[in-house]
Amino acid sequence: QVQLVESGGGLVQAGGSLRLSCAASGRTFSRYAMGWFRQAPGKEREFVGSISWSGTSTYYADSVKGRFTISRDNAKNTVYLQMNSLKPEDTAVYYCASVRALYSGDFSPHEYEYDYWGQGTQVTVSS
Repeated sequence: QVQLVESGGGLVQAGGSLRLSCAASGRTFSRYAMGWFRQAPGKEREFVGSISWSGTSTYYADSVKGRFTISRDNAKNTVYLQMNSLKPEDTAVYYCASVRALYSGDFSPHEYEYDYWGQGTQVTVSS
């Protein structure tokens, strides 16, 4: 059974930083690209960024480019989302997800590309 468990969310002031973690189990984590999505109240879930199976390449939504960084530690079966210079509009529930296909690259911006999702972690940025 594949499980993805996010952690690290919380309340932070605008301009601050948070690091989210996503711990994976139940599949050979190192063979799959991973992604982060978020959903703000009253809005559809949107793509944040993704990382290739090897961790050597990443792809980001324009709204977070230059502020957010995705990394992974395949030895720990964990993917991270480092969020800097946070803005109130970054407030959302953040989800990690595992790409369906083996050995995918970094370009995975569509929800249909993912087959497993975490339960989400709340990030609230106050102004």
